[in-house]
Amino acid sequence: MIKIAIIDDEKMAREAIEQMTNIYYEEAEIVGMAENVEKGYQLIIEKKPDLVLLDIQMPDGSGFDLLSKFSNIDFKVIFITAYNEHALNAFKYSAIDYILKPVDPTDLSNAFDKAKESIEKDNINLKLEAYFSNSKDTPRSEKKVVLKTSESIHLVKITDILRCESDSNYTRFFFTSGKSLIVAKTLKEYDEILNPLGFIRVHQSHLINFDFIERYDKADGGSIMMADGKRIPVSFRKKEQLLQFLNNF
Repeated sequence: MIKIAIIDDEKMAREAIEQMTNIYYEEAEIVGMAENVEKGYQLIIEKKPDLVLLDIQMPDGSGFDLLSKFSNIDFKVIFITAYNEHALNAFKYSAIDYILKPVDPTDLSNAFDKAKESIEKDNINLKLEAYFSNSKDTPRSEKKVVLKTSESIHLVKITDILRCESDSNYTRFFFTSGKSLIVAKTLKEYDEILNPLGFIRVHQSHLINFDFIERYDKADGGSIMMADGKRIPVSFRKKEQLLQFLNNF
């Protein structure tokens, strides 16, 4: 499902585009609509759409003003406008397409096809980058993993991952930056991926990066203090394996 935001100052235009999107693009989920630059910016920040259908001229600025607020534009853009003199500038922002009002359903459908192809290509490129970064000759400090959240696909260095925590059928990743991500895979799956790269499962709910172990405390059944100040319990079944791991290290 591709998440779409519609930003246009005309209410009738927003509703018409929404209706056409629902009819001609079954894979779309419209995550919100906005009528100006400021609200459009907030919508993109909050909802993180894959694709933005963007008007150029709005009361508080232009669609270009909105895009200039982002240091990194990690979403696709289709410009929809009543004026054709902005086309050249639109494509400087790597727009997928530039559609004139009144919007023709065929033009919109064709633009959606281009957007889908471009988004899928980006996803493949991320996976390929991860694959090549994890070749046998790549040092551990440069190895990466692809993490897919409900909103985005992230390419993350192994050395930036501090620990992982099970959350039912999801896994929460904690990073050295202090940020975290929830990914729709089980901890067991990531244990298989990350164990050969210096991670150890010390508990049913915890997978940790050995680089960030501060100390092991034997009291109360055993626990590990991590570099972020988090105390991680060590299960009875994992205790011997952990101690052997630490002794070898």
